Amino acid sequence: MISEPELVGGTHYPEPERLRSEEPAPPGPRQRRPWGWALGGALVASALWAGGLYAYESRPDPGPDMRGYRSATDVCGKAKLEGLAGVLGKASWDATPSVEKDPALEWTICTMTFGSPETGYSGMIEYTRHLVTDPGPEFEAHAKPYEMEPFEGLGEKAYVSVDGNRGARLRVLDGQVELELSFDSQASWMEDQGEPVQKTKEIDLSGIDQVMAQDMAALMAALKK
Repeated sequence: MISEPELVGGTHYPEPERLRSEEPAPPGPRQRRPWGWALGGALVASALWAGGLYAYESRPDPGPDMRGYRSATDVCGKAKLEGLAGVLGKASWDATPSVEKDPALEWTICTMTFGSPETGYSGMIEYTRHLVTDPGPEFEAHAKPYEMEPFEGLGEKAYVSVDGNRGARLRVLDGQVELELSFDSQASWMEDQGEPVQKTKEIDLSGIDQVMAQDMAALMAALKK
């Protein structure tokens, strides 16, 4: 019987070549996952934004900018009116000023007489601080009935009207504050005649708008102290 040849000590056959595609790829540097860093940054930014929003919403509302104008019940004492006094006569203040305070506004009115109580002009100062709403549209509306003309150089807006030698009115808007300075001739009602009788000795009021503007500017500065 012919037997299989023994392989012990027999011929060695070469190993078959391994294809390049079968060779394992050399280990390369590990790629960093970018989304993890981006997610962390987004979370930090979100937390900072939320914290800032909370701080903004929780802080007290400072309210409208009053431009330095203070709450003043003593408007009469702050109004020197030296210009008008030089033209109309010294101002004598009438009684206690009218004062109204509300969460929405503060309102003060002072009245006075220029010159002689019998033959002088009656005057008024009105000072209003609007603590909530914008007084701009209302200010414009109040100027129309008096046929007032724009006046430059005072506050945000200003209007003036002069009624011959009988009186004048100056209104100023400065941010949230309204101011008015006015004076009028006086008259008394005569029952037997059924008509008013002029009491004021009228004065030439040429250029009185400039005089009023000087007094108003001084008052506006005094109300900020």
